[in-house]
Amino acid sequence: MKRRSAFTLIELLVVIAIISVLIGLLVPAVQKVREAASRTTCLNNLKQIGLALHAYHDVQKRFPPGYADVSPWPVDDAGPGWGWAAHILDYVEQGNLRKQIDFNLSVGDPSAAITAARATFLAVFSCPSEQVLTTFTASDGIGNTWVLAQASYVACNGNDGVDDMSTPEHTGAFIRGRGFRTAEFVDGLSNTLFVGERSTTMSLSTWAGVIPGALVPSVRAPGSFSGASALVLGHCGPHLPNDDIVTDADAMSSAHRLGVQFLFGDGSVRLINNSINMVTYDALATKAGGEVVDWSGIP
Repeated sequence: MKRRSAFTLIELLVVIAIISVLIGLLVPAVQKVREAASRTTCLNNLKQIGLALHAYHDVQKRFPPGYADVSPWPVDDAGPGWGWAAHILDYVEQGNLRKQIDFNLSVGDPSAAITAARATFLAVFSCPSEQVLTTFTASDGIGNTWVLAQASYVACNGNDGVDDMSTPEHTGAFIRGRGFRTAEFVDGLSNTLFVGERSTTMSLSTWAGVIPGALVPSVRAPGSFSGASALVLGHCGPHLPNDDIVTDADAMSSAHRLGVQFLFGDGSVRLINNSINMVTYDALATKAGGEVVDWSGIP
């Protein structure tokens, strides 16, 4: 009678150990490739946004406002609140969605058309490295709620908190109520941050705009809130990108381990490293600060 060949227990354990080692080597490699692909998609999204902003400027002779508001700064927001991204829908192949929006009505208007529009998730405004929720619910803390489309990108309004009314008007590329012409970027478009990332580990953002009275909760500091402008705007200083200690809902952050990707005014996209010099980072956040930017260490 023939004896059947089979693995011994030791051989089986060796095979299992080898497979475990191979899996341990393969998983990080797959994750690294996946993150590289996601970061490339994020970069391409920002490039498309840059092209759209310049197309808007070509037609309107100025860039869109950070968000539209009829109330002069620093008086409280009065709406309608449609954000910079909503104004460029025609130029990111979302003309049909643009036609559904009456920009004279508030982002929070209860009409069916506005309700549907503000909750429409758009991939071009979403980083695939992020946790994708597609929509989230904003609140004013007194019972009013609104469903908004999630987005990963916010426009830079300088180095102060976006709802800080105690300082002079914000000095970044995008502020509430009005947009700027290229001639007003005294520092140069290539030296000015336009749009950057906001991670869901910091707070939730939207492309739609600002609803007067809404609150933006900090994910890192439960019970702490920023004003509604944080839904579409972010600030740089006095915090470095991806600073783990920062709890501000309106700071810049990303799901990328090494830094935050930013669109510059000239249409270029760069990863701003977490360890960038603070003076340089602050200088890039202003449009007419007159600073000399030190590009060493910036890829």
